[in-house]
Amino acid sequence: MFAALLASGGLAACGKHPDENARVVRAETEGLYLTIGELKYQVQVSRQLNPHDAQDRSLLVGIPESERDLEADEVWFGVFLRVQNETDEALPPASDIKIVDTQEETFRPLRLEDTNLFAYRSRPFIPAGHILPELDTPAYDTAAQGSLVLFKLTLTALGNRPLELEIESHTVPPQTGIIGLDV
Repeated sequence: MFAALLASGGLAACGKHPDENARVVRAETEGLYLTIGELKYQVQVSRQLNPHDAQDRSLLVGIPESERDLEADEVWFGVFLRVQNETDEALPPASDIKIVDTQEETFRPLRLEDTNLFAYRSRPFIPAGHILPELDTPAYDTAAQGSLVLFKLTLTALGNRPLELEIESHTVPPQTGIIGLDV
């Protein structure tokens, strides 16, 4: 019995200290920091966005014309992402981000125009010791303090929970981070 307790305790401890060099690293829920490649990612919050709400309307600025209309079974879904570069060199943030539901349906984010001041942009580099969104920017000054990654999700996908955010690093070899979304 004592050996079983030790074994289960050891396994539990391993789950709390993921191998940051593994090909796939996981965070079970939002709010946890996850090192993917050499950068730390954190989903501040994720939620459905309402285009009729004044605050959400400002988040939905800059959607390309071809993407502005929702089908009857679609909703706007925002993931507010924070990225930290704690290294001594400038590093590129991930550009390969997607949401996957339990049926393996994949959703890619919309590329928002420059008029959206809250959008996550995989710019060339995050300077050493900096975070994205940068301090004193509209995205940082929101309650979420995260850059918006905007998706069109189907109502079916919202029912096929849990949803997972997958982030692929720019490192060689690449590393995939998977963060469980609280929907």
